[in-house]
Parts: sequence; C-alpha cells; structure tokens
Amino acid sequence: MERNGDDPPPQLHGVVIISLPPPDDPSKGKTITAFTLSDHQPLRHHNPLFNLPPSPPLPSPPPLTLSPQRVIAIFFATSILIFSLWVCLFSDAPYQLLRGGEEDGRRRNESSSFLFDLYPKLGNRTAGVRPDVKLGSSRIGGGGGGGGGRMKNGKSSMLATSSSRNASAVFPLKGNIFPDGQYYTSVFVGNPPKPYFLDVDTGSDLTWIQCDAPCTSCAKGPHPLYKPTKGKIVPSRDLLCVEVQSNQNFGRCDSCEQCDYEIEYADLSSSMGVLARDDMNLITANNDLAKLNFVFGCAYDQQGQLLASPAQTDGILGLSSSKVSLPSQLAGQGIINNVVGHCISNEADRGGYMFLGDDFVPRWGMTWIPNLSSLMNYYRAEVMKIKYGGQQLSVGAGGRNAGHVVFDTGSSYTYFTNEAYTSLLTSLKHVANGLIQDDSDSTLPVCWRAGFPIRSVKDVKQFFEPLTLQFGKLWWIKPLTLTIPPEAYLIISNKGYVCLGILNGSEISDGSTIILGDISLRGKLFVYDNVEQKIGWIQSDCARPQRTRGFPFFL
Repeated sequence: MERNGDDPPPQLHGVVIISLPPPDDPSKGKTITAFTLSDHQPLRHHNPLFNLPPSPPLPSPPPLTLSPQRVIAIFFATSILIFSLWVCLFSDAPYQLLRGGEEDGRRRNESSSFLFDLYPKLGNRTAGVRPDVKLGSSRIGGGGGGGGGRMKNGKSSMLATSSSRNASAVFPLKGNIFPDGQYYTSVFVGNPPKPYFLDVDTGSDLTWIQCDAPCTSCAKGPHPLYKPTKGKIVPSRDLLCVEVQSNQNFGRCDSCEQCDYEIEYADLSSSMGVLARDDMNLITANNDLAKLNFVFGCAYDQQGQLLASPAQTDGILGLSSSKVSLPSQLAGQGIINNVVGHCISNEADRGGYMFLGDDFVPRWGMTWIPNLSSLMNYYRAEVMKIKYGGQQLSVGAGGRNAGHVVFDTGSSYTYFTNEAYTSLLTSLKHVANGLIQDDSDSTLPVCWRAGFPIRSVKDVKQFFEPLTLQFGKLWWIKPLTLTIPPEAYLIISNKGYVCLGILNGSEISDGSTIILGDISLRGKLFVYDNVEQKIGWIQSDCARPQRTRGFPFFL
C-alpha cells in the first residue's frame, strides 16, 4: 500500500483469523475469529477489510438464573463452610482429629471391646431405709489407695489356721434409682467360672465379693458365697496389698500370710476381708473369651447399709483410678487401655451398659474436662458455676461459686454442698401451679404433691428448671457445661409425690464436695480416661454402645 509522506504510519485496528479444515477431514469445517484494537483515531486506510461498517451493539446479557440443583448445591456448600468455621471456633474436634493418628497408633493397636450390661434389679425396699446413703467414693479416715479406712487386726478363722493383647470389655448394667437405688453388672470368677452380681461403683477402689472364709456377717445375696482356697489368698508382701494398705491406720505386717483390709464408707457402712486372686472370665465384643488374673476382696464381714441392700448384690465392682481397681489391673496386664465408660438409661425399666477400654469412646461430640484425681482416686473436676434455670447458686462458704464435683455411680442420689443445697431450696420455693410441698412422704426430705395424678416425672417437669454446671471454657470462648434436666434430679415416690433427688451432703460427710450420683448420670454416656486424665460426656439413649468412628462426614 502506498502512502503519502504526510500520512501517519498505519495502525492495526482489527484482526480476522480464518481457519480452514484439514485436507483429509473436510467435515470439520472452518472457523472465523475477529477482534479489534482501537485507539479512537479515525481510520484512513482504504483496504475494505478495515473499512467494514460498525457492528451493532451487543445485547445485554440475560439475568443470571440458577437451576434448583445448583441452588441446593450452593446451600450445602455454604452450610458446610459455616459448620467448619463453628467447629474450629467452638469444638475440640480439630484437636481430636489432629491427635487421632497418634492415639490410634498408641492406644488402639488391635483392640476389641468388652461390654457389661447395667441390669434393673426389681425388689422390695426395706421400710424406712432410703437408697440414698450408699457412697462408694467417700471413706472416713483416709482416701484413695484402696481402703482409706480403719482396719481391724484380725483374720478369718479359716485362713488363720491354714498377659495378653489389647482389648476392651463392655458390660450390661441393670438397676434403677427408685426403689432399689443401684445399678449392677454380672462378672464370672473362679474355675469353673461362677456368676456374681456387683454394684458398679466409680468411686470405689477395691472390688469385693461376699466370701465364705467363713462369713461372719453377710447379706443374703443372689448367688452362693465365693469360697477361697489357701492358694488363692494374696500375701501381705504383694504390691497390690501394699497399695490397699497404704492409707490404713496401722502398720504393715510383712510376716503375715495374708493381706487384710477394711473399707469404711461415708454412710458408716463397712466391709472387711482379705485379698484373693482368682480367674475372671470376660467376653469381648467380638465374642472372644478373655481370662485374666484378678485380685479382689474376699469380704467376710459387712456392716451397716451393706447388709440391707435391696438389690441383693454379691459385692461391689471398684472402678476408680486406683492401681487395685479392675480397669487398672486390666490395663496393668496390657489387656485394655485404662478407660472406663458407663451409660445409664433414663427409662425406669432399662439399665444400660458399661465398658472398660477405649473402643467405644466417641471421637465426635464429647464434652471433655480435666480429671483432677492426682491426690485422690476419685473422678473429680472443678465446677465454676451452678445455675438453677437462670439463677446462680452459691457453691461454697462465703458465697463462693467454685467447688469440686465427684462422679460417683456408687451413690444413688446427688449430694450438694450445704450452701448449694440451701440456695437450691430457696429457688425451688417458687414452684407453684398446683404443686404443694408435703412432709408426709418420708421417701426423701423434700417432696411435693399435686392436685392431679402423677405417673412420671414427665407430668410435672414443666414446673422445674434444669440445673447447669459450668466447668470452665473451651478455648476461652465456649462454656463447658453439664445440663441436668428435671428428670435427672426428681423421682416419683410410691405415694405418687414428686421428690427432690438432691440431698444435703453435710449430713453424710463434711459436705465440701458435690457428688453426682446415679440419678444425675442418666441419659448420658460418661467416660473416664485415665490415660489422658480427662472426663467426658455426651447425650445418649444408652440403648447400645457403638464402636468409635472417624470424622462425622465419614460416618
């Protein structure tokens, strides 16, 4: 193209690219691509390609429309994002998830589970005897170490003359709060194995079974007394004997041929006997038979409430963190990881289950708090606040809000400190709408009658508020709370009254600690992790245990 010397140099304002089909495949057709680069200067070229008429303006894009499927996908994506943010801010799940690999390798190597049922034991209660004073976790004259009470320097007349793989155990539990006031499970001891019903007690160190050695004072139990042989008696030099007697008020006897003990409970009942060692047979959740060597108390002298047990059990199953407790013995032999869990049903005709080992500990949704059991073998935690509805209760002397809580399946009812109990009764004075306090029912200290038939707590729970125990905060943001609804602190008596299942702890001990008994432990799975030194819980119907699974999206 010729140009005049006065003309400016040519500028590129448009490009057209034509793509022809390959010779061997004409079906692919041809494509034309065009675009322009404008500097807003007039075109001065005469090439017809650059003097095309201007293109008409492009139409406005249609409004954005989303299909129902895309709307649903966006909704779920947004929900997952919001949920993930909530998890990071208000849950300990990320912490659990990060530690999951470490724990799976360290704590769950080829492990299975043992399950124990909690059985409801139906029986007739002795007149005038309340199931409220059995406190397996509190002992007079000491604490921890398996015993903690006085021991008499005596021997039974008969005795005076004469490792495996990791597993977990799940036990069925039976029992009720009223009228029997205890939950028990079944264990098999001896060779051949014989069944015994034992009261499940997270506050007791030593497991003991009523024993014919011979028996000086025993309750009428559901099974024949355990009969020891001389070869089954634990000598005084045994390490577990040293553990049991470490807090007893007498000197050790290294030359004695047996290990004597006496446990004295807060309700002034007691059990005395000698330590025995025998086989215990457990069935794992995989239906495998596990046999272990087990040290327990051969109890030949029971006194107090232990002689009036309405459920007619054969003894007590000690589940504390003491070295002599059943879970600690199993863990010491490498059979389980030292974890205890129990789930007691809210329904009166159902028991629940208990497990030893960590295969049934949920990895999602648990509330965890530190276990302060360094000085004692109780499962104990510090509570910062207690509220009845929206009203804050005093916990300790001088109006203090902080205090200590013990989780104790050996207690039928819950015990508050004197200050918390008095503060609660003051709040309950506002209970109205047809409920009138009536002292004529001696089942429990505080009962109300109604102008209508009361068949269950559900008929009157609307008149009461939940109790909330706060145990600090997670990441300084989310309060760690245990909610106790009315059905977890009220019972219906035989007279048809609604009664308060929370008692004044100062009437049976020094009253400085809150004790959560069976009545307030129902409807939740509680876990006591003696490896990580923590206590946890989660809402549950306690129908059946479920094996641990991973992150909730992969259930």
